[in-house]
Amino acid sequence: MKFVNGKGMAIILFILLCIGIIPVISCFAQEAEVKAANGPERKFTMNFVYPEVILAGGSDAVDLDLTFKNKGKKDEVIYFEYESPSGWQARVKTYSFDISSIYVPAGEERSVTFNIEPDKETNPGVYFFKVNARSEDGALTASRTLKATLTQKEKERQGEILLKTSYPVLQGPSDGKFEFSVSVNNETKKEQPFNLIAEPPKDWQVNFKPPFKDTFISSLVMKPDENQNVNVIVTPDRFASAGEYVIPITVSAGDLEAKVALQVNITGTYKIDAGTATGLLSLETQKGKAGNLSIYVKNTGSATLKDVSFLSVKPENWDVQFSPEKVVSLEPGSLKQVEVTIVPAEEALVGDYAVGINVNAERTSDDLELRVTVRSSAAWGWIGIGIIVIVIVGLFGLFLALGRR
Repeated sequence: MKFVNGKGMAIILFILLCIGIIPVISCFAQEAEVKAANGPERKFTMNFVYPEVILAGGSDAVDLDLTFKNKGKKDEVIYFEYESPSGWQARVKTYSFDISSIYVPAGEERSVTFNIEPDKETNPGVYFFKVNARSEDGALTASRTLKATLTQKEKERQGEILLKTSYPVLQGPSDGKFEFSVSVNNETKKEQPFNLIAEPPKDWQVNFKPPFKDTFISSLVMKPDENQNVNVIVTPDRFASAGEYVIPITVSAGDLEAKVALQVNITGTYKIDAGTATGLLSLETQKGKAGNLSIYVKNTGSATLKDVSFLSVKPENWDVQFSPEKVVSLEPGSLKQVEVTIVPAEEALVGDYAVGINVNAERTSDDLELRVTVRSSAAWGWIGIGIIVIVIVGLFGLFLALGRR
């Protein structure tokens, strides 16, 4: 037996393959014919590829695919019409012209463009577009609804204001001033004024001024992308208690604004004042006799003063007493009256003397200098008068005696 070569074998295999495929193809063709024979005589469908859409306010026209499929055995000319909600424009088009009907051969599918566009003043909301279609003879109909949601219009980007400060927290006593430096950046698209606003605590003061100038300002005019520094001067209430205080700073321009929070940490101030109600710092007395003077001590700081004591600087052998001898506690802004009793020495001569008083409290003190006038006793005046009378009487008696001779 003679074997076939490779080329002959390939031809044989190809023939066998064709013999096997032909029945399969025949089966598929017969199945298609059966389906076609069993399908409807006339039928079409209409659908939106995207039956629900969401548009942003201010959007331009939007194109949506509307498809028609002829499932029947007869070619169809399909006519359509549509209903648009108020505030919208709609049209059906293909290429560059509008249409009102479309030809769809049997078993095929065609698409058209359904174009919708909101008016400029259309409010956000949900809107419905209804499309009705019919065959040329009106025997077939279809209806579909498109749902369009219009959202809030996005505002055009105006830019922004940027505020920066390198040292947002400062610390010190309430009787000081605090100076912050704030950088203002105009990142908007136009030149415009920027208002400077502060919200300080009650009885605090805040002022704005340009660097290296003494002029207070309330606004800035800056060009686009310009940057300026502003000094913020914060003056606390002198009686502000120790604690943390936040001062919000706002820079605004039209609908735009930016904020930065500045903080002042008050450590408390220690200050005391002493004086008299009348302002006079003098009294009169006699040697060995007590002279009295009322003085006051007042806490003019922001921290409570503890153990306020009194010292005196006086001439030798003089006595100075205080009542009370010590004030245990003195709240900020409060005042205490103290009685001062001064007794000059017995050997003190008539004249004026200086008596110093030191009021000493925690971290603070105050000094008073009193002028004390020492006068002679009234008894010596009467004694002097008596001596003068005796001398006069003696002289008178002497004249009488000499006159008799």
